[in-house]
Amino acid sequence: MPALQKNKNPPKMTFDEFISWREDKEGRWELHDGVPVRKHDPLKGHSERARHFMLKGEVYALLREEIKKTKLDCIAVVDGATIRIDELISYEPDALVYCGDPIGDDDLIVPEPVIIVEVLSPSTAYKDVSTKLADYFKLPSVMHYLILDPQLKRVQHHYRADNAIRLDPVEGGTLYLDPPGIVLKTDELFA
Repeated sequence: MPALQKNKNPPKMTFDEFISWREDKEGRWELHDGVPVRKHDPLKGHSERARHFMLKGEVYALLREEIKKTKLDCIAVVDGATIRIDELISYEPDALVYCGDPIGDDDLIVPEPVIIVEVLSPSTAYKDVSTKLADYFKLPSVMHYLILDPQLKRVQHHYRADNAIRLDPVEGGTLYLDPPGIVLKTDELFA
């Protein structure tokens, strides 16, 4: 009789199962095709570096400041908010903006993000510029996806226009995020 083999592929979780499962877990987790993945796993050398968390904080602060200045009915969020893509995929972007009514104090999910920001790191760069790009734009509410490169001090601005997704690489200059009507100076991001 052959020996039983261990299942190399864990059973897939649905989004609702994942949200319940991660309640008592430390760190930031995402759901990739039904499999929980720790966003930055120190055991695998995936800890955030200073340039990563400093840039993440800076983009959040600038988004928040611009929202206040322009009196937009929007909210900037940094780290930890979950974006549900579908039944088997969810992500936690580095920062985001959503507009309209505030979510509840105990909510984990931002239902309709307008701007999503990811800061590149060696362990996440490929997924940020490929899979996440396609997945984020599956959501009709997403108008802008900013990929910030802390080493090259460059922004890839992907945006929805004329029923297509466009790319505007920005190195110095101004980002126009309309809707909702936010303007960011890239020099301030990478100061």
